[in-house]
Amino acid sequence: MAHWEDRPELGWKNFKFNQPYEKGLKRLKEEVLAKTDFDPATLWQWGTMQAMAIIQVLKDCEKQFGAEGQRIVRESLYKVGLDIGRQILRGTKKPDDMTEAEFVSFYATVINRIVYASLEDPKIDNEGQVSFHILWCPHQDHYQAFDCRVQRYFVQGMMEALREFGEAEGFEVRFDSTIPAGAPTCHFTVWRASEEESSAWERYTEMLEEKGLQISVQEKEK
Repeated sequence: MAHWEDRPELGWKNFKFNQPYEKGLKRLKEEVLAKTDFDPATLWQWGTMQAMAIIQVLKDCEKQFGAEGQRIVRESLYKVGLDIGRQILRGTKKPDDMTEAEFVSFYATVINRIVYASLEDPKIDNEGQVSFHILWCPHQDHYQAFDCRVQRYFVQGMMEALREFGEAEGFEVRFDSTIPAGAPTCHFTVWRASEEESSAWERYTEMLEEKGLQISVQEKEK
């Protein structure tokens, strides 16, 4: 699978973005990877610990504080996603000859291949829709299917950053399938949604949140 720098579309080379957490990345490349025998694979183990901690924090807050605890964690994850998106786009400009669909797809590639450190197979379906398969996700061997719900909050923040930038107005994300739920890949669609379709995301999020609270009540009763 191609390195994150490689996409076949001609417009990809003109897509400008910033590396998130640039200060730490620079130190890692120049002072650690270039000068020591540090094994970069351990970053996966460290990152997995952070990811599992988020799941545990959410579950414990739901169990201890109910809907209020759930809200606090949700808003915290949204803020982190928003910050990531703003870092990526800060000071950049969409080329005049780049379509909105191309821009959305390229932004998703940066999110998928760099922020999520995943292997991705992207596609620009048409002017109002793009999609991608996640062929390998660092979380796939340790997340349970229901754990993937936390990614919705990161994604909401990332999409809001894109709208702040002036792109993707009216675009929504759909989680079509996930590896932890048994699918061969995680598949996502980003499309210009109708008003009814946009509300479907919120309704599904609310359903997942209610399920999370129900599970927390069941755990407390054991």
